[in-house]
Amino acid sequence: MPDISKISQPGADGVIQRRLESARNRNALQALIVRILAAAIILYLVFTYGFLIDQNHGLGMYPAMKDGDLCVIFRREAQSLAGLPYAAGDIVAYQAEGRRHMGRVAAVAGDTIQIGDSGSVTVNGAGQSWEIIFPTYARGELAYPFTVPQGCLFVLGDHRTDTKDSRDFGPITLQSVDGKVISILRRRGL
Repeated sequence: MPDISKISQPGADGVIQRRLESARNRNALQALIVRILAAAIILYLVFTYGFLIDQNHGLGMYPAMKDGDLCVIFRREAQSLAGLPYAAGDIVAYQAEGRRHMGRVAAVAGDTIQIGDSGSVTVNGAGQSWEIIFPTYARGELAYPFTVPQGCLFVLGDHRTDTKDSRDFGPITLQSVDGKVISILRRRGL
């Protein structure tokens, strides 16, 4: 009688190896799917509660932003949660007349803004610290000097002669502010 322990079954080791490899591949695929889902959930949460991406429309913020530029906006809720106040010179996205506008914060609550007949702007008696190439003229119903009320911002577009801003809408409430623009992706660079 032949010794059964010495009889080899051809391919048994190969079948076991293939099954082990198949199990490893399934486990690796499952791990990859879990990582992709986790990354998708994190990105969803970040862009739902932390950031917003929007396209600038028009030339109201020219030359800082051009028509079609993409803006990464740090949402107001996240900024408030982080304890970061808005400051003069910040570019913000805000809602007015049923649509989103972009503008530069010229004055915050408690500041007094004066728009002179010569096209100059002063805040609390000091000239603007950022470079604006267009003159600023008063318009709308506000009387200057104007003190910005609590819970509001006074926002001006950089292209002062061809934009709608706080001179037209009045002071912008913090609830109308979507957030602070933290990055601009130039359309020509895409």
